[in-house]
Amino acid sequence: MRAKIRDTEIYFDVEGAGLVVDGPQMREKPVAFVIHGGPGADHTSYKPTLSPLSHKMQLVYFDHRGQGRSARGPKETYTLENNVEDMEALRQYLGLDKIVVLGSSYGGMVALSYTVRYPQNVSHLIVIATVADSRFLARAQEILAERGTENQKAIAQRLWDGTFESEEQLREYFQVMRPMYSVTYDPHSRSCISDRAILSPDAINVAFGGFLRSYNVLNQLDKITSPTLVIAGRSDWICPPEFSEEIARKIPNADLRIFENSGHLIRADEPEALLDAIAGFLVYKKTALR
Repeated sequence: MRAKIRDTEIYFDVEGAGLVVDGPQMREKPVAFVIHGGPGADHTSYKPTLSPLSHKMQLVYFDHRGQGRSARGPKETYTLENNVEDMEALRQYLGLDKIVVLGSSYGGMVALSYTVRYPQNVSHLIVIATVADSRFLARAQEILAERGTENQKAIAQRLWDGTFESEEQLREYFQVMRPMYSVTYDPHSRSCISDRAILSPDAINVAFGGFLRSYNVLNQLDKITSPTLVIAGRSDWICPPEFSEEIARKIPNADLRIFENSGHLIRADEPEALLDAIAGFLVYKKTALR
């Protein structure tokens, strides 16, 4: 499905019924926006891992402008600012009130930025393996220097510089770097999340070569009033857990969960535990979901 909003067209997909039978009456389930990372990836890496959550919420997946199945446009419009405003426009387009906001990695940055700007529109916030400011760039380079192979250090330079020239180069980056992102990576397996994704080098170049270098919502996190769950992987190299700990301290009454056996891709390393943590959080905070 596609929504023509603002100056672009956003692809979105919905999983799970919104209106369900509840004894003698009908009950409307909460709606969650699932915000993908990258930038330069798409929403498909969350399927089917997050599908069980559709029993509790209606899941709305979408691709950021210029990425996945969404419309391409001038690459200078592929910004965090536009991702936030596109998300708000999509919420209005779908006629929704408060939503559950769930974002991972760069999607977590969008989620934090959206919730800071529109706290009144968020019932629950769940951010996974993310950061609140640009300091992660230098820290990730330090960790890569300690843990990475020479091949990984070399190919990551394209990331730091924002100089991917093609989708094939970006796909090669994810293939070479996969052991850094996932502690359960199996070199004998041909399965890779990025294999089925539609990748956008322009989007990742604009981000890492530009706006992520000045990204900072850290000192605005106290504006967030919704129940919040912050999740991190202990071995995450690009969004290290110390940044999640900082986010949890800054957001009033936030819950923090660190997965000891995960890297950046918690949904690949500990998928069942991740689902349990999210579902448990929603049950515990169910008052606001009604």
